[in-house]
This record gives sequence, structure tokens and C-alpha cells, in this order.
Amino acid sequence: MSKIAILGGGGWGTGLAVVLAHSRRQHEIRMWVREPEIARAVQEHRENPVYLPGVSLPECVHATTEMREVLHEAQIVVGVVPSAFTREVFARALPDIPVEAAIVSATKGLEPATRLRVSEVIEQVCSLRFVPQIAVLSGPSFAVEAARGGPTAVVVASKGTLATFIQEEFAGPSFRLYTNYDVIGVELAGAMKNVMAIAAGACQGLGLGANALAALITRGLAEMTRLTVALGGKPETLSGLAGLGDLVLTCNGQLSRNRHVGFELGRGRALQEILGEMKSVAEGVGTTEALVALARERGIELPITEQVYSFLRLGNSPRDAIRAIMERPLRRE
Repeated sequence: MSKIAILGGGGWGTGLAVVLAHSRRQHEIRMWVREPEIARAVQEHRENPVYLPGVSLPECVHATTEMREVLHEAQIVVGVVPSAFTREVFARALPDIPVEAAIVSATKGLEPATRLRVSEVIEQVCSLRFVPQIAVLSGPSFAVEAARGGPTAVVVASKGTLATFIQEEFAGPSFRLYTNYDVIGVELAGAMKNVMAIAAGACQGLGLGANALAALITRGLAEMTRLTVALGGKPETLSGLAGLGDLVLTCNGQLSRNRHVGFELGRGRALQEILGEMKSVAEGVGTTEALVALARERGIELPITEQVYSFLRLGNSPRDAIRAIMERPLRRE
């Protein structure tokens, strides 16, 4: 029986705990959460009422605010905290992470301050004490659907054979994993699709119709591929689950937090008002600025991302942003 530590008790952290409890391998799952009330609810009522209400957690899932207890003898450590807080949480966890443990990053975003991928942040922190083995998990996966047993396919990427080990440990009757060696591509795709989801939501909030959404998804994928290749990823990764699969889900799905932000902005609401009502983090908001900076450093054109940045941070309206994209110089596809 493997001991799995999950750092983060949000929707996806809790959803993964449920999924892994039903995998083909037996696991003891311990989940670190910040809020004592969530830990109590999980232990006493087998539910996370804040981030995944209505989903029953199996008895093998335990939750606590004690980091050392969660990490004790863990063979797999799964990071599922927002990208902006990954460094802080792993620095706190570092003294207690077993040096031989496999680390899986399941966060889709970039660290806003450094523009690093989350696996790079984890590697920086852990390298102060040991050389970490890190895989990244991404793909189209709404937490509540996966936790309720809906068929879900994701991708796990790593250097070497770690991805195959995680694939075998995590796979279950309704949770299928594909392996990939393109860590850069898988991670960047997971970060960039959130920005495209904000744009897609804005189109829908403005009532622009199916034509606009189809164009947005298609040109968004081209944009994602362009930056991924420039940063060392593989173009074919963007045609898979981490790229196209997750992009389609998050641009269309009613459960997408990033799409929700864009939709409400399209309806004319203020960003801070929208974010203030949300319990969970919309990663695309912080990732947009990081992507714009990365692209400008390398001279890569990201017209959709630039326009999302313009209405998130520069005060432009979503309608003006759409017009700016449509009025760009004509060119070949």
C-alpha cells in the first residue's frame, strides 16, 4: 500500500484524493489543508463542504493541518496548491518530504513573480535539500466530475520512467493516464489554456456566438503552440490532452473558473468584484501577465493573450479587445 500526501485541499486536491482512493492500487491518502474547519469536516463528515460539496470522501482519505503528519513516510507527494503559493507551501514542507518520494505537480499555472513553471519552482525549493523526482499531471479534468466517477483522461509527464510509475499508481476504472516526456509542453499548455478560457468566457459574456468561440479556440491553440515551441516544448503535445483537450473543456465547460471570470467581465463587471466572490483561484488571472512577459522577452506574438492582459490589467474593455484582434493585419493561417 502506497502512502500518498496531497498538499492542498481545494477542489482538485480533494477530487484527486477521491480518484486515487478508487484507483487499482491500494493507497493511504493524507491531505494537508490550511483551514481547520475543512480538516474537521473531512474527518467527521467525509466531505469538503467548501471546495467539493456533495462528494463523499472514502475512509482511506484523511485530512489535517499538520504538514509533518501528512508527509510522514509518504512515497508520493502531490502538489495541488495555487501557483502563487507553491513556493511557500513546499518551503514549509521541505524538512519533512522524504528524499526518495516521487513528487507530482498537479497545478496549472506559472509563478507570477518569476514566470517559472510550477515544477521548476518545486525543483528550486527541493534542491536545497535533495534532488527531487518530479512529474506533472495535466489534462481535461473538472474535479467534481472526476470525483463522481465520470470517465476522465489526463496526461502525466516526466523525464525518465517516473511518469510510468505514476500512471500505474494513479490509474483507475474511470481515471485513465497517458505518459509523455514533454514536461515543458504539458505544463505550459495547462497554464496557457486558462488564459484562453478567460478570452472564451468574455466572448460568451458579450454574446458573440459560436463562430467567435470556434475562432478563439483555434487561434488560441496556435498561439499556445507558438510559445511552447519557442520555450522548448513539442508541438504535438498541444494536440493532445494537455493542450487541445483541456482547451476545449475549459473554454466550453460551465465549471471552468477562468471561463467564469471572462464571462462576467464580458457582462461588464469589475475584476476585483468577480474574484472577491470566488472561493477558488482562477489561475489564468495571474498567469496572463507572466505569459505576456515571457513572449515579449522572446519576441513571440501572442495577440489573444495580450488582449486578455489589456482588459485584466490595463482597463480596456473586452469588446475593444475583441475588436483589436479582428483588426490585426491580414495574413496566412
